[in-house]
Amino acid sequence: MKVAMGVEYMGGDFHGWQLQKSGIRTVQQEVEAALSKVADRPIRVFCSGRTDAGVHAVEQVIHFETTADRENEAWLFGGNVNLPTDVNFIWAKRVDDNFHARFSAHARRYHYKIHNTRVRSAIIDKHSLWEPRRLNIDAMQKASEYLLGEHDFSAFRGSLCQAKSPIKTIEFIRLNKNSNDILLDIKANAFLHHMVRNIVGTLLKIGRGERTVEWMQEVLKSKDRKKAGATAPPQGLYFMKAFYSNF
Repeated sequence: MKVAMGVEYMGGDFHGWQLQKSGIRTVQQEVEAALSKVADRPIRVFCSGRTDAGVHAVEQVIHFETTADRENEAWLFGGNVNLPTDVNFIWAKRVDDNFHARFSAHARRYHYKIHNTRVRSAIIDKHSLWEPRRLNIDAMQKASEYLLGEHDFSAFRGSLCQAKSPIKTIEFIRLNKNSNDILLDIKANAFLHHMVRNIVGTLLKIGRGERTVEWMQEVLKSKDRKKAGATAPPQGLYFMKAFYSNF
């Protein structure tokens, strides 16, 4: 049978999602170990979108195939019993044989959190980017609109990106401010390695007044990673959701 599950995790103490040969702690390592105990045999999982070290997930989607016959609740609660407190299964269900957590997804959504205040927070700092300089959120929103639709996002592509094409389609980018916190909400059909964090790093330069709103269009058209802003830190990034048809 094939089973899909939702996974939530805080990425601060993980070296990313993907299993590493060196044995360092990863989310995949913890998830597979927990599910293998429930199945009483080895389990290999596939995810909807691999996350880097320090990046969090609200609803990562995984799937796996197994000959172990277990109810959905056994995978869910049995799996959670064997997981540490910074990673958790939130749902489980059987899926069709043609379902694939990564290749069946037609869109993905991320959030990036910025704590915009002069004083650093001992609590929020591990879950958001702290930016002490005042940001112009209206300028950042206007600049982000240049990225909407289908474009070549090479200027925002990480050097280790393995995607076959840099052409992606962004459905929306929204920036909302609540008191001292700014939330960037972005949805696209797919993302390049470091794409969201590189977009955030570019928007920060515009928000600080170091660059104009129109500079975003110049960066996009250049297709040159060196033209964009620095890669924003990982702790502000959250994989929110993957979208599927008939799922």
